[in-house]
Amino acid sequence: MQSSLTLSLSHSATASTIPKSNYTPNHALRFPPSKLINLRFCGLRREAFLGSSSLSRSQSLQNETLSKKINNAISASLSGNGSAPKSFDYDLIIIGAGVGGHGAALHAVEKGLKTAIIEGDVVGGTCVNRGCVPSKALLAVSGRMRELQSEHHMKALGLQVAAAGYDRQGVADHANNLAMKIRNNLTNSMKALGVDILTGFGSILGPQTVRYGKLDDSPGNTVTAKDIIVATGSVPFVPKGIEVDGKTVITSDHALKLESVPDWIAIVGSGYIGLEFSDVYTALGSEVTFIEALDQLMPGFDPEIGKLAQRVLINPRKIDYQTGVFATKITPAENGKPVSIELIDAKTKEPKETLEVDAALIATGRAPFTKGLGLDNVQVALKNGFVPVDERMQVLNFEGNPVPHLYCIGDANGKMMLAHAASAQGISVVEQITGRDHVLNHLSIPAACFTHPEISMVGLTEPQAREKAEKEGFEVSVTKTSFKANTKALAENEGEGIAKLIYRPDNGEILGVHIFGLHAADLIHEASNAIALGTRIQDIKFAVHAHPTLSEVLDELFKSAKLRRAPSTFNQVTDVLNLWGRLKLMFQAQ
Repeated sequence: MQSSLTLSLSHSATASTIPKSNYTPNHALRFPPSKLINLRFCGLRREAFLGSSSLSRSQSLQNETLSKKINNAISASLSGNGSAPKSFDYDLIIIGAGVGGHGAALHAVEKGLKTAIIEGDVVGGTCVNRGCVPSKALLAVSGRMRELQSEHHMKALGLQVAAAGYDRQGVADHANNLAMKIRNNLTNSMKALGVDILTGFGSILGPQTVRYGKLDDSPGNTVTAKDIIVATGSVPFVPKGIEVDGKTVITSDHALKLESVPDWIAIVGSGYIGLEFSDVYTALGSEVTFIEALDQLMPGFDPEIGKLAQRVLINPRKIDYQTGVFATKITPAENGKPVSIELIDAKTKEPKETLEVDAALIATGRAPFTKGLGLDNVQVALKNGFVPVDERMQVLNFEGNPVPHLYCIGDANGKMMLAHAASAQGISVVEQITGRDHVLNHLSIPAACFTHPEISMVGLTEPQAREKAEKEGFEVSVTKTSFKANTKALAENEGEGIAKLIYRPDNGEILGVHIFGLHAADLIHEASNAIALGTRIQDIKFAVHAHPTLSEVLDELFKSAKLRRAPSTFNQVTDVLNLWGRLKLMFQAQ
């Protein structure tokens, strides 16, 4: 999740005070179409055919502008915007200082690019201020509370603990202080490296030209750059009919402030956000009701992992749920009346019932923050609110052709709405504009849900893998290992969990790995790196893991895979060298 540019702040620099850039990287180098090259960057495909891709003409609606004032300001500045400037203030301008923009900026400086980043809210974006970071602070508290509250767990370890309690404001302060610390760290790291932080709302005026400043009729400041990256992130998605008051009907933005702990809270949506907050609220004493539109909870997870997670994370806790229902109307509590939630059947649309609860959390996902970016000035139309891009994150115009020197990363392009995915995309873009072609393999990017225990995944789910296998004509195999067989997990009295490997038995390709158990979010990276580097099971199964560690769960998982033919990379290289030697002797003999 990335930066959300929503506030109008005073500008900190003007174009007239910015020295022109003299950097001339070799991004003008263009590889001939269909030339096969090696891509040597972690998480990137090893080979890719180069050349611009051609997509069908977009039928989506035109980009909506944020307000009339922005339109007026942009219109006042548009004279002569049809052609690109001949000299530039910067090599790279990034609109949005979230995790994605920050990652791109640091890598750009490392590559020698004169870089500026524009932010209209606060550095760190959604992840640092209203997402990943403060939520992990709350989850750290819920994990400790859950452990201390478990008499069985404590007794098994030989511990005796008095009744655990908490101070709500102290917990909230912990989350807020962590966000502030990380935000300051990001700001200082960019300043220390010479990244210019320009304050204000950013929008595209024309080719390689950006306006930033207040959301009013003033012309603002205009800056130019050889390349531009849009990294404006996302905001909570609130369906129609739901009235958010920020007190009793809230989004994740409000929930992270922990202004109250309601006795009974309904959570609309059972994905990552809903699951994590159910962990927090139940640990702090709330009862939770999930409202899920699909027929099963946790619809985005591998079905087998989801069933086990439901048995551990939901069924034993003060959680009930309704699936296959829509919340068509939610009214905040008022004048002593509770929050009212009107439910209908998701398929028949027939009314079902009305719930009355103390509070409701809307966890129905996130929407791209892309309004008012001025993309229509470079002939770009949004696609369901997302900025259309190709596999190299280059923005596509009305006709599906790449817009030169314009890129979009992170939640705003919708490819994978995760903070670390945005950062990886930003780094990949910087590699491209400095002369190295890179294509990010999104199947190698891991994801995690920080419940207790945690859930993590990378690659395909089993249904996705079998669908792909049916289309492409290969076989899929699955193997699993249990945390109950792991010494370290048993020492922690945390044996609940499994790891699941989905793979091709014919060539050892790893298609997906899913983990539910203690520190699953940390364990997944061995699998994600293996996918990123193209490492096959027949090679990784010989890796050595320290004993006793949780990493041995993955060790046993890879070792348990059954391959029909398992030539190692070493043997393949040896075979090639032997063949070369024989051919050399033949030529010498002639």
